[in-house]
Amino acid sequence: MSLILVIEQILNGVQLGVMLFLMAAGLTLIFGVMGLINLAHGSLYMVGAFAAAAVAGVTGSFLLALLAALAAAALAGALIEVTVIRRLYAADHLDQVLATFALILVFSEGVRWLFGSFPLYLDIPPALSGPVTLPGGIEYPLYRLVLIGIGLAVGLGLWWLIERTRLGIRIRAGENDREMIAALGVDISKLYTLVFALGAALAGLAGALVGAIQSVQVGMGEPVLILAFVVIVIGGIGSIRGAFVGALLVGLTETLGGVFLPVFFGLFTDPATATSIGASLASMAIYLLMGAVLVWRPTGLFGVRA
Repeated sequence: MSLILVIEQILNGVQLGVMLFLMAAGLTLIFGVMGLINLAHGSLYMVGAFAAAAVAGVTGSFLLALLAALAAAALAGALIEVTVIRRLYAADHLDQVLATFALILVFSEGVRWLFGSFPLYLDIPPALSGPVTLPGGIEYPLYRLVLIGIGLAVGLGLWWLIERTRLGIRIRAGENDREMIAALGVDISKLYTLVFALGAALAGLAGALVGAIQSVQVGMGEPVLILAFVVIVIGGIGSIRGAFVGALLVGLTETLGGVFLPVFFGLFTDPATATSIGASLASMAIYLLMGAVLVWRPTGLFGVRA
């Protein structure tokens, strides 16, 4: 196995990780501040992807497509928070799971009604298409490098928002003691709507960015949502730093496992069997990683609550 292949797979793992971070950051923010299990978060990812594909098809502008994804997902998130989610804060987690699962069905059928059952395609902008040569003669797709850069920039901006702004102080205070900040005059309802819309916008942005390297179709958000839940369990619920580290671990585990495990089993069995066993274990590797982290640290790597 060549060193170039290993480096390419590491970059693929980082790219997958930063996209999972955009999903997981919004999810852990919503759960940490509101205590809400939101299964519909993957549907907001899908909304962003479809909004981007539709706007790009009409205008031909990828930048406008990204802005449309952010706006559509944030608007959809604020709308469902006001109309549905707000009634679930006092409910137990089972009620939250059932209600947000129903939202998945509503979003799926709504998108199918608007856009049809066939996939849409979002083209990579010409300026970002093609490979770029990295040190060592490695050729890697420019768009995937841009995805990594955007993900890191959004992560840095989110950290600044949470740690260095007045709004961030309110969000962190709401996570620790919502009754106290409400007593101090903070409109907790508006804060919750804003946090939910922010988390939705991050999911929509991830959907739009990934939509350019895969087809945009109904139900595309659910597999990513499962990985996002794994990320926040590994990183620790409510921790943005944990979401980032967990996302990178999951991304690298999935991509490198898909490369190294078939090679490892190929040392002992025939190539067809090695590929089958290696591919199966590679898909399990992230869950094995999650189990190992929970055995060592039940609250996750950066979690503070049991």
